[in-house]
Amino acid sequence: MRYTAGMANNIVHLNWNPETQFVLRDNENYQIVMKPKGVKASDLLTMGLIGCSSHDVVEILQKQRQDLRELRVTADSVQDDDPPWRFRKIHIRFQAVGKGLDVEKVCKAIKLSEEKYCSVYVTLREAVEITNEVEVVEMK
Repeated sequence: MRYTAGMANNIVHLNWNPETQFVLRDNENYQIVMKPKGVKASDLLTMGLIGCSSHDVVEILQKQRQDLRELRVTADSVQDDDPPWRFRKIHIRFQAVGKGLDVEKVCKAIKLSEEKYCSVYVTLREAVEITNEVEVVEMK
């Protein structure tokens, strides 16, 4: 493997054994258990996408002093019926809950994530059709 100066280098690990099956972990030892006792491997792709984007959106809205109280995000994906079950479409639904949230700022935060900050989105956008919708809910 060749590393290029100035580029980020991240290593993740997988351990399989008959008892725990497939366990993924990062360098800080956070773990994710995969099927048959946990998450389906292909779901990790969409989970990574919405996790990456959501982190950016929350951070951007906080910097804009938006009173965000909750962010709910779902990803609905379409895959081929036959192996290797290639992803064709991913639709992300953002629901931002807060007080006095500016819809335009929420939309701009999502766009910034997609175009500038979310490495997963930027990597996938050339290979998969990714769409989104936004709902802003006023908290009472």
